[in-house]
Amino acid sequence: MPGEKQQLATMQDVAQAAGVSRMTVSRALRDDGLVSDNTRKRILEVVEKMGYVPDQMAGSLSTKRSGFVATLVPSINNVHYGKMVQALTEMLERTGLQILLGHTDYSSQREEALVEGLLKRRPEAIALPYDGHSKRTIKLLKQSQVPVVQLWETPPKPIGYTVGFSNEAVAYSMTEKLIQLGYKNIAFLCETNDEWTRGAARRMGFRNAMEHAGLSAHRMIRFGTPPMSIKDGYFVGKNIKQYYEDIDCIFCVSDAPAFGVLTALKEQGVSVPGEIGIAGFGDFEVARFSNPSITTVKFDAEQIGYVTGELITQLISPDSDTRKLKKHHVIEVSNCMRESTCAR
Repeated sequence: MPGEKQQLATMQDVAQAAGVSRMTVSRALRDDGLVSDNTRKRILEVVEKMGYVPDQMAGSLSTKRSGFVATLVPSINNVHYGKMVQALTEMLERTGLQILLGHTDYSSQREEALVEGLLKRRPEAIALPYDGHSKRTIKLLKQSQVPVVQLWETPPKPIGYTVGFSNEAVAYSMTEKLIQLGYKNIAFLCETNDEWTRGAARRMGFRNAMEHAGLSAHRMIRFGTPPMSIKDGYFVGKNIKQYYEDIDCIFCVSDAPAFGVLTALKEQGVSVPGEIGIAGFGDFEVARFSNPSITTVKFDAEQIGYVTGELITQLISPDSDTRKLKKHHVIEVSNCMRESTCAR
């Protein structure tokens, strides 16, 4: 009747329609050699006709494998995380694994809840960005008995395996490069509540580089919440003189606010890089195709996904000797100097 919910076909329905036992259906779907080609063909035709979808959860009870990898990302509208997840998915699908994705929204509390919920589903492994975890999240991960891969950073006390780079060291390197160009009154633009994020590591790298060069690192502009947006950068750029009047360069926590600052300064007739230089982080399209193009930190997000996928495949393979696997995988990062900065 119209409006009635159609019942999904079960394995028993397939068995009855094919005139075989449930065990034979199960073996046919697993391509077991104990089932003849003719019988398998007949069963698969029935499966196709009835639209039967095997219950993977039921299968996992017997194989003790869930068939999925839990993955967390802090943002779902960030192209870098999208590229990473796509590359990771491609690698894992080659071995029949699937991704179960969680979105933390840069919240340690949300991450904690997601980790707990995902681990209850018994994933083959869990891959998540390191932004500094809560104590309970760390405890859950350590007690999970599944491979843990921390991404986008090299944590001081890694839980399992890592794929990423030191955000502090990379920000230090970029700040050092800006100083070498002749900038001395550099400001760092970041979020107000970044204490548990990689933005804080970048801020620390900036501070250390400035102090190591004998320069003041007090020009710290903190605005907005993670992730900082173009709009946030635009607001800061419009009001730049209210923060510090002597700024000769602004190093932004990411490319989005860097583009916002650039747009606002240009509207006010401020010459970039003539009067103020601008640097970002991430090498997003907005940095490559802005006018002037924005100096930034460059890395390959897809590589993080591919390396993580290959690592997880090796970790869960019954033939792999995990004792010989590399614990920490460092992703190459470079300073990409463009038109928004110049020698002073």
